[in-house]
Amino acid sequence: MKSPAPLIDIGLNLGSRQFATDAAAVLERAWEAGVAGCVLTGTSVAESEAVVELCQRHAENYPGTLVCTAGVHPHYASEYGSNTTSELRELARQPIVRAIGETGLDFNRDFTPRPQQEKAFAAQLELASECGLPVFMHERDAAERQYHILRDYRDHLVDGVIHCFTGSKAALFRYLDMDLHIGITGWICDERRGQELQQLVKSIPAGRLMIESDAPYLLPRTMDPKPAGKRNEPAYLPWVLTMVAQCRNETPLEVAHSTRTTTERFFRLTEN
Repeated sequence: MKSPAPLIDIGLNLGSRQFATDAAAVLERAWEAGVAGCVLTGTSVAESEAVVELCQRHAENYPGTLVCTAGVHPHYASEYGSNTTSELRELARQPIVRAIGETGLDFNRDFTPRPQQEKAFAAQLELASECGLPVFMHERDAAERQYHILRDYRDHLVDGVIHCFTGSKAALFRYLDMDLHIGITGWICDERRGQELQQLVKSIPAGRLMIESDAPYLLPRTMDPKPAGKRNEPAYLPWVLTMVAQCRNETPLEVAHSTRTTTERFFRLTEN
């Protein structure tokens, strides 16, 4: 499937080991499918450094279409040490870094004790405020606590997006009331657990909605046949686009145009 208009994938984990041997081919397939730009996700200091390097390495073939984030995911918050903020600050000076994150709270898996997650999250919100960069946020089963932490920083943040939103109606409207953006993934294509999201997506204003693959995770279940190995890629973003459009009673072309415009503004992509 090819998108009817160029898309931008706001969440590609190209630093994942699953892409270690074929990152260039993954990008080529994405462009062939109509994905004209990708934001590579940093989830630790090491991976943030890696995605900066990936952006630089592939810049010649895809000029101005690859940018990245720099941050520490809540799963790795226990690694957030005394030097982490300064390391992220240095990375944020790179023009290719357009957001702080992936940061936030995950009370679903609890890979890191919650107090450490909250401390790392607050530190990155402070850094985003200092750097004047938007925040790329994760949240799973932690909407109440994430809201209360965000509330103390929101006035100082230039912008923020809750990526891979899978939460409740109450959580969605609280985030929208805070003037945050919402990222939608292949979760919406899941007939088992995506039904609530299929209803909620129509409530997201066009200027706040962005789409993403979260590849290599969350392969759209609407794909038939599915790729061998079931690894997700940005080339499969048109399946997310199609489902979002269907749920919003819009055309894929309309959603492609509106999400790209919103994404270009959020990540300052027109400044390339």
